[in-house]
Amino acid sequence: MENKTTVTEFLLLGLSDDPTTQVFLFLVFSSIYLITLVGNMIIILVIRADPQLHTPMYFFLINLSFLDICYSSVTVPKMLQNLLATKKTISLSGCIAQVFFFIFMIGTEIFLLSAMAYDRYAAICYPLRYNTIINHRLCIQMVLVAWLSGFLDSCVNTLFLTNLYFCGPSNITHFSCELPLLLQLSCTSTFANEMVILIFSMPLGFAALLLIIASYVRIVGSIVKINSAKGRQKVFSTCASHLTVVFLFCGTAFIRYMKPASGYSDTMDKLVSIQYSILTPMLNPIIYSLKNKDVKNALKKLFRK
Repeated sequence: MENKTTVTEFLLLGLSDDPTTQVFLFLVFSSIYLITLVGNMIIILVIRADPQLHTPMYFFLINLSFLDICYSSVTVPKMLQNLLATKKTISLSGCIAQVFFFIFMIGTEIFLLSAMAYDRYAAICYPLRYNTIINHRLCIQMVLVAWLSGFLDSCVNTLFLTNLYFCGPSNITHFSCELPLLLQLSCTSTFANEMVILIFSMPLGFAALLLIIASYVRIVGSIVKINSAKGRQKVFSTCASHLTVVFLFCGTAFIRYMKPASGYSDTMDKLVSIQYSILTPMLNPIIYSLKNKDVKNALKKLFRK
């Protein structure tokens, strides 16, 4: 190692090395990023402007929209810059910072989705006691726990990441820095990093996922007991948006971070990463606004004004 040069920057190979394709991808992903920013900002403004939407469910939705703006901003701007740049590099410190905020946002979103699942569980299984169970204080506490859990997970992983030594190669076959890719490029042992993921990060993620599963198991049990088909459909429709987001985000994120190192191809890795890091933040406001009558009515009121 003493005879090797310390890597101070990485080369992000991105999605394509063809100039024409890169321009096309720039137009596509800049459009997606713009839709993500505008869509989530509209959701925040609509909920803030309509007093009828000042309920726990929409309080969580505001936080999810704000989180999605931050989440997509971690990787997309740098990817857009590299699509038009001749030198597609990122410094070691910039790469570590990207990993820090990426894990921070992923962890926070998983716990925020679990809080939203618990909110739906309380609303459907205990409708008469809902306002007592899900009060404003508990909402704030659950959101704070989500942000603190993501921050703590990010701090622990990044702390161990800074102890690694990189001596080459410096090519990252991806459009952003992700923890599994950096571990593969390390010239020193990554055993401690892998143990952190196994002992700390994975139990945190599974705890949030188990809360989501447990909430929906109880919700399904309550839906089955409803006699009328119309009533069952109405109750299920209130959960459909959240279930869709959980499937799109958690499904692809867990696939990406739990697959073995000898798993599927780089192309599949990139497609999975695009789904949970770029497309999901764009789809969230679309899913919630198209499937939610209250949000659509509030949008109409806002546009009239």
